[in-house]
Amino acid sequence: MTDLRVVLADDQRIVRDGLATVLGLLPGIEVVGTASGGDEAVALVAELSPDVLLTDLRMPAGDGVAATTAVRSAHPGTAVVVLTTYVDDESVLDALQAGAAGWLSKDADAEAIGRALRSAADGVSTVDAGVLARIVAGRGSGGPAVDRPPPDGLTPREIEVLALIAEGLSNTEIARRLVVGEATVKTHVNHVFAKAGLRDRAQAVSYAYRHGLVGG
Repeated sequence: MTDLRVVLADDQRIVRDGLATVLGLLPGIEVVGTASGGDEAVALVAELSPDVLLTDLRMPAGDGVAATTAVRSAHPGTAVVVLTTYVDDESVLDALQAGAAGWLSKDADAEAIGRALRSAADGVSTVDAGVLARIVAGRGSGGPAVDRPPPDGLTPREIEVLALIAEGLSNTEIARRLVVGEATVKTHVNHVFAKAGLRDRAQAVSYAYRHGLVGG
């Protein structure tokens, strides 16, 4: 089986080298390049075409949000997972909106990082909805927007499904919660993504919190 090829970016050399060492010990993962900033990371992605870019959010030479935007625009075959030191870093939302497949705290262990990288390469998001709730609460977002017109023409049921996605529920779990078939949930999810212009569940979570569709 071909190894998952990863480029990682962090402005702190000790962190960068440590991550490279740890990831290199995981089966099926190969670190093909390291960068000290977002601009360098984007250049490496263009040169090496990795499966995943694992990037810090806060870097002086091009931050993780800008790198995510550039990579997802010019190199859609490379997924992006962002790292953050602080769980209340509001840049997480911006990175998800830019197309990141998920985020990890730097407290995450090697196995969690490996799972997130593999999931991202497979098109599956890794998002901690509970932490996103704290991020948005820190921005001053209130509870659900019950008195506002629904954004992008979403129906009440679609908003309900979106809120459950933001809680971190899978389609199967949403179907059980709403007592409907999983095929029905999948249809609602597809409608939400199409109406709101969302690419994946990570963006759906960001969208739900940005529009106040779930409580902070």
